[in-house]
Amino acid sequence: MWKGLINKYKNYLSVKKDTNIVTLNEGNTPLIKADWLNKEYGFELYLKFEGANPSGSFKDRGMTLAVTKALEENSKAIICASTGNTSASAAAYGARSGLKTLVVVPKAKIAKGKLSQALIYGAQIIPIKGNFDKALEIVRKLTDKYALTLVNSLNPFRIEGQKTAAFEVADQLENKELDILALPVGNAGNITAYWRGFKEYYNKNITNYLPKMFGFQAARSAAMVKGRTIEDPETIATAIRIGNPVNRDKAQKAMEESNGLFDSVTDKEIKEAHQILASKEGVFIEPASAAPVAGLIKLCKENKYSLTNKKIVAVLTGNGLKDQEFVLDNYSIPNSLEGKFKSVEEYINI
Repeated sequence: MWKGLINKYKNYLSVKKDTNIVTLNEGNTPLIKADWLNKEYGFELYLKFEGANPSGSFKDRGMTLAVTKALEENSKAIICASTGNTSASAAAYGARSGLKTLVVVPKAKIAKGKLSQALIYGAQIIPIKGNFDKALEIVRKLTDKYALTLVNSLNPFRIEGQKTAAFEVADQLENKELDILALPVGNAGNITAYWRGFKEYYNKNITNYLPKMFGFQAARSAAMVKGRTIEDPETIATAIRIGNPVNRDKAQKAMEESNGLFDSVTDKEIKEAHQILASKEGVFIEPASAAPVAGLIKLCKENKYSLTNKKIVAVLTGNGLKDQEFVLDNYSIPNSLEGKFKSVEEYINI
């Protein structure tokens, strides 16, 4: 029986033997072969669907460890800044642990699905006028002044927990060599975590390969690509609408050490990949999760990088149910028909 990622990978994590583990049985998410995309573009792509985690995103991997360590250190409250997924995850694990949870979010810049999660889990929501970077600045000052545990990716245990996804990918591939790991980049903690995980497995001789790390950002929020802070980041992909990634130096190192790359994709490309993943592969994700697939398609179309026959894993970071308004705003719903058999029969035109 699966009992969560800390229990599974305890030997790789800094947890004491007698620690009370805060878990929602996160991890063990599916790795799905992308049949349509593979046929269309000639690579061998697998989709790591992190939307299957308890709160619906990859954030649960880091949060289980961060909150477990907060309890271990006798913390009374946790706090985070968030564009959505971190707030939902922190609130869920805060509820599970009994810790008070404070969430600072940019007003009108958070998907309603994610906000509703934080609310129902019982977190104290503090909306501010400004973007994520301003929210994080405020939260960091609060944790400097008060006895609050920060659970953003600045917390080292967040990255430690998230590295377990690399272990899972390697385990699921059964030591078949992976060429590329592609993922969306916002605050740049996840690319840092994956690289750490792959290196640990490699150094312990569990795997004999190190994949290239490909990070994709939204074009108007592409701080890593442009090498500078973006003052007013914008994109439909709210989860990566971040202009000043706090993990930029570590992420840059991961990219360079792995001989990988950073690239950007437009909102149009993100939307197209989002639709392909749902309509062709049957995987419903939030818009930010489509960025790596959009990036891979872009590389193929522009012949920027040869991906033919490459074994690739794209990390799909969040569930599509978190951002339903994106679908409803961008796809039309047909008008109602008369509730009669003949009306429906004529409409479907069999």
